[in-house]
Amino acid sequence: MAAPNAGALAVVESTSGGGGASSEEMAAKAVQKRYEGLVMVRTKAIKGKGAWYWAHLEPILVNNSDTGLPKSVKLRCSLCDAVFSASNPSRTASEHLKRGTCPNFSSSPNPISSLPSSSPPATTATASPSSSHPPHNHRKRGSSSTRSRASSAAAAAGNITSFSPHHSNNAPQPLAIVDPSRFMVDLAYPPSVVSIATNSAAPSPSAVSIAAAYSHQHHHPHHQQNQQQQLVLSGGKEDLGALAMLEDSVKRLKSPKASPPGPTLAKAHVDSALDFLADWVFECYGSVSFSSLDHPKFKAFLNQVGLPPLSKRELATTRLDAKYHEAKAESDAKIHDAMFFQISSDGWKPKEYSSHAAAGEENLVHLSVNLPNGTTVFRRAVFTSGYVPSKYAEEILWDTITEICGGSVQQCVGIVSDKFKAKALRNLENQHPWMVNLCCQYQGFASLINDFGKDLPLFKIVADNCVKLASFVNSKPQIRRSFQKYQLQEYGHAGLLRVPFRNFQTSDFGPIYTMVEDILTSARALHLVLLDESYKIVSTEEPIAREIEEMMRKPQFWNELEAVHSLVKLIKLTCQEIESEKPRIAQCLPQWEELRVKIKEWCSKFHVAEGHADKVLDKRFKKNYHPAWSAAFILDPLYLIRDASGKYLPPFKYLTPEQEKDVDRLITRLVSREEAHIALMELMKWRTEGLDPVYAQAVQLKQRDPITGKMKIANPQSSRLVWETYLTEFKLLGKVAVRLIFLHATSCGFKCNWSLMRWISAHSHSRAGMERAQKLIFISAHSKMEKREFSSDEDKDNAEVFGLANGEDDVLNEVFVDTSSVSI
Repeated sequence: MAAPNAGALAVVESTSGGGGASSEEMAAKAVQKRYEGLVMVRTKAIKGKGAWYWAHLEPILVNNSDTGLPKSVKLRCSLCDAVFSASNPSRTASEHLKRGTCPNFSSSPNPISSLPSSSPPATTATASPSSSHPPHNHRKRGSSSTRSRASSAAAAAGNITSFSPHHSNNAPQPLAIVDPSRFMVDLAYPPSVVSIATNSAAPSPSAVSIAAAYSHQHHHPHHQQNQQQQLVLSGGKEDLGALAMLEDSVKRLKSPKASPPGPTLAKAHVDSALDFLADWVFECYGSVSFSSLDHPKFKAFLNQVGLPPLSKRELATTRLDAKYHEAKAESDAKIHDAMFFQISSDGWKPKEYSSHAAAGEENLVHLSVNLPNGTTVFRRAVFTSGYVPSKYAEEILWDTITEICGGSVQQCVGIVSDKFKAKALRNLENQHPWMVNLCCQYQGFASLINDFGKDLPLFKIVADNCVKLASFVNSKPQIRRSFQKYQLQEYGHAGLLRVPFRNFQTSDFGPIYTMVEDILTSARALHLVLLDESYKIVSTEEPIAREIEEMMRKPQFWNELEAVHSLVKLIKLTCQEIESEKPRIAQCLPQWEELRVKIKEWCSKFHVAEGHADKVLDKRFKKNYHPAWSAAFILDPLYLIRDASGKYLPPFKYLTPEQEKDVDRLITRLVSREEAHIALMELMKWRTEGLDPVYAQAVQLKQRDPITGKMKIANPQSSRLVWETYLTEFKLLGKVAVRLIFLHATSCGFKCNWSLMRWISAHSHSRAGMERAQKLIFISAHSKMEKREFSSDEDKDNAEVFGLANGEDDVLNEVFVDTSSVSI
């Protein structure tokens, strides 16, 4: 058996001292690495996980007498002190040991596991006290090299052959396809005494006796040399465990004995513990599967704490059904208690950078119910794949409403969805005028990135330059090797720059942004590539190299790159805040205005014409705008403004004339035709009188969030409660206000684990499998929404375990600081 990794390791032997300081140091590092690799292989072999010959071959490190740096790696035979090249340890062992060249080698050596683990040897070989022969060069082999071999036993299948260790070295050896001495296990005791207790956590006395006898025999080989038996096992020492298990099985069959019982728990405690365990599996399904319950370690854990094994079949049937009906009843009760609600529909549009839908797999659309008290309950999941027509989405949404309300469909105030604003949502709103159907605010802001990528000239320039640079670096072998060398030097890792596929959709700026990030994070390495000799050679031969060098030396290239990255990052951070905070409809106008101010500051900082950026922003704003944004902004007491007289009045001055008309039109649409003029009169009174200052200040009271450190509204429900309890004089306007103010502006919610989605895709044609998936998703979503945990387990792992939340920013900040220090 050849040593693992020994033959695959590259040979590094430095025979000359030229090449400069840097090349000598690199060669020395390679030699040191080769030496450490051989020492590691030998250490593993000594522990029983390697080739037999490492018991006699020892790596040594030879230093350069002038520089003191490692020069080469050699192998020293511990029996005769001969020194060989370390290029091929297996061949050296075969020629030097097996073919009888070593005068002190016997063909039946002690097993390698009996040798003590050695520390890394010194840089020079030490003479063996048992031999006075000087080192010889054993590279040349004559035909007589096979004359000195130890006698070996040729064993037929199932036979045990013993031999005397005192045979002459010149004795003839019978032919054998496999050398039996490689698989011999020395036993100083009859095989029948081997036994091991497989059901016990601690080693059994018989197992300990095996190890002790085995160790004792090999630490005292001369004492038992004449009495030992040579047991030929094809698997070597590793077969001892299987042999012990075989003997133990025979003993247990002859005299069965029950395993010791675990701790005894009361039935109530057992039932409670199993219920908690089942709940955990259901709520975390996708991260934890039913098959995990059959894992031997998990079963051993249950036995250790005194719990019976949990049947996978019981978990997937009886317990799953019971937990599902319990969660469904809780959800229905919450919806029944509410006077009205909003349907939230998310998943129609594939998320950013997701290849899930593109691969033709099942996509999950989840439908939830937003209640006036701020809670959200899960309703159902819909599985789709490929293109989904608008009419199908419209039917799904309306069926969900009628399923909840029955005949009282006016309980549904509206819908918020991540897609189908232009058709499905508008059709439902036109057919049912009391509904307010919104497009997800998150999707509106996220779409801005693609809008800028398509319509802003700066984004097109940066995209073209980055594709040219990244393709050149990746495709030229000399430049790629140089780039990866400096990546390792600067960052400790190396890789290609991620370039979009040739057929990628130009409307999706995601792959371009990934490439921009790669170039920025590798900026210092790219600057060092320009100074490398290999780049100078390529630039003399290829004009494209000179063109790229000229582009990279211009500060304008890096400023434009940073400008694009900064704007995309700004929008992404806004999207993250929307996803985490889940703003209400009244916050839509302030959020867009805040983003508009930030983009103006960005234009000023990077010297970008404001006209182009404003045009792109206005176009997207108009696509997402809904008149309910303006009405909710006026009716929500949270946004009342104190005037000079001390009154808290609605912020009409921040609306455009068209938006003021939208407020009137929406309010009259949400009341009956006969009551429209009364509602407008109440609106005029609200505009002139506003809210009592004490109540206004109570609604607008803020406190610091202990988790994020940001100032947030102390009681988000107070805006609606003021209309229901204090502003009772506004009968019609109050009804409109309470139905508008609570509406969510985003459909972001429960996230399903990708592992569960893969399972759903694999069982999409099984009725029983899909029913089970529906129940598992409902239980998991219901639990997470109760605890307001909307992120998936993968997101938590990325943020907490792998530390991706801030690590990327740190790298980019470091790049922006370091690039200026490189002189080119």
